[in-house]
Amino acid sequence: MGPVLAGFLQLLALIGALALAYIPLGTYMARVYSTDKHWRVERWIYRGIGADPDTEMRWPAYLRGVLAFSAAGVLFLYLLQRLQGVLPGSLGFKAIDPDQAFNTAVSFVTNTNWQSYYGEQAMGHVVQTAGLAVQNFVSAAVGIAVAVALVRGFARSRTGELGNFWSDMVRGVTRILLPGAFVAAVVLVACGAIQNFSGIHEVGQFMGGSQQWNGGAVASQEAVKELGTNGGGYFNANSAHPFENPTPFTNLFEIFLLLVIPFALTRTFGLMVGSVKQGYAILATMASIWVGFTALMMWTEFAHHGPALQLAGGAMEGKEVRFGVGSSSIFAVSTTLTSTGAVDSFHSSFTGLGGGITMLGMMLGEIAPGGTGSGLYGMLIMAVIAVFIAGLMVGRTPEYLGKKIGTREIKLAACYILITPALVLVLTAVAMALPTPAHSMTNSGAHGFSEILYAYTSAANNNGSAFAGLNADTQWFNTTLGLAMVLGRFLPMVFVLALAGSLAEQKPVPETAGTLRTEKPLFTGLLVGAILIITGLTYFPALALGPLAEGLAS
Repeated sequence: MGPVLAGFLQLLALIGALALAYIPLGTYMARVYSTDKHWRVERWIYRGIGADPDTEMRWPAYLRGVLAFSAAGVLFLYLLQRLQGVLPGSLGFKAIDPDQAFNTAVSFVTNTNWQSYYGEQAMGHVVQTAGLAVQNFVSAAVGIAVAVALVRGFARSRTGELGNFWSDMVRGVTRILLPGAFVAAVVLVACGAIQNFSGIHEVGQFMGGSQQWNGGAVASQEAVKELGTNGGGYFNANSAHPFENPTPFTNLFEIFLLLVIPFALTRTFGLMVGSVKQGYAILATMASIWVGFTALMMWTEFAHHGPALQLAGGAMEGKEVRFGVGSSSIFAVSTTLTSTGAVDSFHSSFTGLGGGITMLGMMLGEIAPGGTGSGLYGMLIMAVIAVFIAGLMVGRTPEYLGKKIGTREIKLAACYILITPALVLVLTAVAMALPTPAHSMTNSGAHGFSEILYAYTSAANNNGSAFAGLNADTQWFNTTLGLAMVLGRFLPMVFVLALAGSLAEQKPVPETAGTLRTEKPLFTGLLVGAILIITGLTYFPALALGPLAEGLAS
């Protein structure tokens, strides 16, 4: 079997598995966020944190819950790293430096999981499990909670109440992420991923010296890393490491995990707003972009330019021979179109255009299908923009799901889509203008610029993957990337929740003959076009200086 056919068959198998999980998982999540019943363990949690899960919140109160919980998470994780040297199970590792501890704490709380350290050489068992793994669960649950609040904004009328943040967050952990991660971890362990709390072992001689590896609760963290679209690996090689991702099957399984919740949330959205067809329209938009990017990535990476690539069956440099070009291409597109950031190959080693595709996926806002929750609310914001554009074309007040998109709504949506590009472009420009950040670049020219652009794109979009080649463990990058992660996560949430509150207060608008049918293929095409045009106009100059220049020169 040729590598191209193998990659195509893996893509078909992945689509089939996602299709099978779509209806049951999407329906289940809609029930989770619609019921008023609480599990006993959830009531214990509410008592422990002093929250009343039955109190409805308006958007300012909901936002305060998100920010307070996240701030507490940052503080706890920062202190855990700074005290690592005196904690049991530290494996002899010292306390993390202040700038790196700040960067890592912010990274995992914001669901970015950017790592400027070697996981197996810096973090002990306590920090990995009680700190990083816990945030993998709760940060993903926060994203889903915000998405559900926006969906309620569309579904409700004549009220500003969006539900209860504490209830939504806790249910996301106990009813969705914990059960799913448990099953996924069992599968990974059965396929060869490690799960232990062993210390550091010498495993033989390598390049004239001894080679050492430490064990850890890898399978359980790998499971939620993908399922919660987190991305932070136990080892520096991330999902290219055989302890995290041992076989071609686990590679495909991990891609399935990082896609399944974001895609299934579109059905949850359709059920909660009372129109499954609306969910299918959002699903079609996400799927069209994902399949299109995957096909384009495979084409660029399988292109045979020269005898070396012909013999290898594609651009194999920087890719695991266990997975090959096809599977690595699917993984790269899926991890950058979601907010996962896990990698099974080095994106810096992709072709010039292939590296550009990974960047463009993040620049879209990671909405196809996006992160757990963040993908759905990001796509719904783009739907509001698309409806507004369509309304301008025909000269009527735009409406979406029975709600008028007026001045307030479009301003909030516009602020949402401007935040991330501003962070990426301003910080990239500053880093390139100053002398010190440039010293961290391994390469010069277009590829070196791509390293910087990729880093800030990844941080501000809460992705967390790295282009490789950039030494990001400096005070400059730890600080500025940390700020990009904080602002890129929570400022958009402010506008999402404010929009949700504004929509929930409206009276429903009756459908007329002039109403745009947003469940039809025409709207799906309009939405895809709006996403690509807005992103292209925003980022084209930066992309032209980096991956496009490199790709055209090769």
